[in-house]
Amino acid sequence: MILDKGSKPVGPIQIDLDGPGGNAFALMKAAQALGRKMGYSEEKITAIRKVMMMGDYEGLLNVFEKHFGDSVILWRS
Repeated sequence: MILDKGSKPVGPIQIDLDGPGGNAFALMKAAQALGRKMGYSEEKITAIRKVMMMGDYEGLLNVFEKHFGDSVILWRS
């Protein structure tokens, strides 16, 4: 079945933290891509990524959630 793109439901991006998209490197890459989509400057994106790298994984998640939580749902078991 072929459907029109206009009928595609629009919703937040979902990332399964237990899967390959949930590792720290994938989340850093997602932050870069999302920052660009949201119109952030490269300097702001770099600053966000530096803060993400300053702590442990939970800290990385907190920074990601702070900046992209309105656009992304993070799932974990």
